[in-house]
Amino acid sequence: MKRVLTAVAVAGFAFGLLAGCNDYNNSIQYNTGATLTNIAPVGLPAGSTSFLLTVNASPANGFNSTSVIQWNGQKLTSTFVDVTTLTATVPASLLTKPGTAFVNTLSAQSGTGQNGLSNTLAFNIYGAPNPVPTLTSVSPATAPACGTNCANASVTITVTGTNFLPASNNGGSLVTFADQLTPMQQGASLTITSFSSTSIQAVIPGTFLANADTAMIVVTNPGNGLCTQPSCLPLVGGGNSQPFTFLIGGGAPAVAVTSAMAMVAEETPAISQDGRYVAYSSQQSQVNQILLKDTCMGVSNGCSVSTRVVSVAADGTAGNADSHNAVVTPDGRYVAFSSAATNLVAGAPAGRQVYMHDTCIGADNTCKPATTLISTDSQGALNGTESILPSISSTGRYIAFVAITPTNATPIASAVTANPQAATNSGLRQVFLRDTCLGATNCTPQTTRISMMPGDAPANGTKPAGPAISAVAKQIALADGKTATVFTPSVAVDEGVVLAVPKEQ
Repeated sequence: MKRVLTAVAVAGFAFGLLAGCNDYNNSIQYNTGATLTNIAPVGLPAGSTSFLLTVNASPANGFNSTSVIQWNGQKLTSTFVDVTTLTATVPASLLTKPGTAFVNTLSAQSGTGQNGLSNTLAFNIYGAPNPVPTLTSVSPATAPACGTNCANASVTITVTGTNFLPASNNGGSLVTFADQLTPMQQGASLTITSFSSTSIQAVIPGTFLANADTAMIVVTNPGNGLCTQPSCLPLVGGGNSQPFTFLIGGGAPAVAVTSAMAMVAEETPAISQDGRYVAYSSQQSQVNQILLKDTCMGVSNGCSVSTRVVSVAADGTAGNADSHNAVVTPDGRYVAFSSAATNLVAGAPAGRQVYMHDTCIGADNTCKPATTLISTDSQGALNGTESILPSISSTGRYIAFVAITPTNATPIASAVTANPQAATNSGLRQVFLRDTCLGATNCTPQTTRISMMPGDAPANGTKPAGPAISAVAKQIALADGKTATVFTPSVAVDEGVVLAVPKEQ
């Protein structure tokens, strides 16, 4: 019995000795340090040079002059900026391999059971940049126009080149098809049936080949990086190949496009007034989505560079078809775009339509991000049309856009009765203005056609470009390729805003 008591006493002494010698002078420890909110940057490619890491904490539970940053448990030489900010230089030697590093902070022990450790945030180290693909040939280079009999007119093309990616951590190479003369398909992704690093077989659907036209084939590699909702790490590498022409209706073999035609497939990004927010189109999981990036430009603290997808439904589901032509309000809150997706709102019309997404940027906590159909008209003028090229006023209340009515469309009788314009809209691109009533009281949303009289096509046969709306929606400009029209105020609507009739300038 005496030996047992002696053994227990020795064990108890040893346990007490270990507890007394640990880093925090207590055997039971709790993370009682700062509450970290974000780090910047949130990731870099493997092989990057040393960089300055900024760690932010909640003001209610922040840093003090003893606080240091830890990288996978290793203390970094840190600078105390203020109670919410610590910085430290991360050496290049810690960025040599792809993976995840864990960042936390440590403050001096403040009492029994308090270890001064913060929560942990992840820093992603991702692989080398993806290569830019090259495109050397497309075969066949032409296809006949199938008119109204396109059900079995699809064409399989073989695209050859280099640096094609079957897969990467952000998807594989895409083959895209874009019309040039009448851009009904704007960078649509083709279905790939065969793949290697130098050769891709893809199918052009017969619906893309209805009319004589000039199209452009491009191979696109995604950037290398990790992307999870609601934000993406900066993507590195990738890009578009040199474009090749594909002639619908016959003609010369495809050649590399080096003229201004090559620029048609490029979309101009939209930017907020202060330059902080940028809206742009990007391939995500083989579907073109509209993204909004917060660059944190002009924000000194509490901001982390992030990117969100805005071509989404109310539940955050991304659009199931391509979206293009983003425009954004000066404050970055509202983003309008054209999309062929059918899942952004319930009962979405077929074909491309114009939508607006409220990001709730700058709004209070009662705001919930939402997407609204803009190209809609209770009078029926938009029945059977597709809508593209939006332009948005500074508050987001007014959106102008182009509506296209196929030449073989038959107006719906009820729509013609309600709006005789619908009977003569066939085959035209016309400009409409949508009053969303944002910020207005006693207002009913409505859509008004403001372009040419029904049936009046441009004499030169060209198609008008997208409209441009002024910040306060008092003027709208439209060009048809050779002439420009400015719509000047004539009919008062509300709050000093007017609808307009065309006046040649």
